[in-house]
Amino acid sequence: MMPYLPPSKSKLAPIVSQNALHTGSAFNNLTTIEDKHAGGDCAQPARDLVVIDKDGFRPNVGIILCNEENQVLWAQRAQHDSWQFPQGGIKTDETPEQAVYRELMEEVGLKPEHVELLAITRGWLRYRLPKRYLRYGNKPLCIGQKQRWFLMRFTGNAEDVKLDLHDKPEFDDWRWVDYWKPVEEIVFFKRRVYEKALHEFAPLLFPEYRRRPLAKRK
Repeated sequence: MMPYLPPSKSKLAPIVSQNALHTGSAFNNLTTIEDKHAGGDCAQPARDLVVIDKDGFRPNVGIILCNEENQVLWAQRAQHDSWQFPQGGIKTDETPEQAVYRELMEEVGLKPEHVELLAITRGWLRYRLPKRYLRYGNKPLCIGQKQRWFLMRFTGNAEDVKLDLHDKPEFDDWRWVDYWKPVEEIVFFKRRVYEKALHEFAPLLFPEYRRRPLAKRK
């Protein structure tokens, strides 16, 4: 399945439902909980509402930011020995695209003029959290995330990336890595989602691309 391409990218691009992408209809059949304990994949900053769909998944956006050499931005979580792509939850009053640009600024300090939107995954990609990470005291229970992934081209300079705009930054280091490197390094329960997003976007960056087999579930 090819990703959705913005109209300016291809006159032959498949058409995605504009309601699903731009009107906030991603929040149909959702409920919210107030999470006062920040941290984790189903958490928001204190006093924010965490949106959970009827199946227990939190709507989220993921960002694959590539440079001119088609390397991708890889960021280290603050005070953790783990790396990941920028990502974040979608608030009740914003569309996925609005969430992407907010997360870019909050997590890596980038403004819209520092990036170019190339493509968006055509559907939600889901991952489940291991049981040890579930917060059984929260109702409704969040069991994982469903994500729309955005492929973006970095058009700024290295000094435009700023990780310290907040008192509690999400990341404390970043680097450019080979396009497929994140699949090897990401935590196991996110691996298939990363593979699916990278596979969907790969033909746009690599004309010679041939689909690689997905990793087996563990």
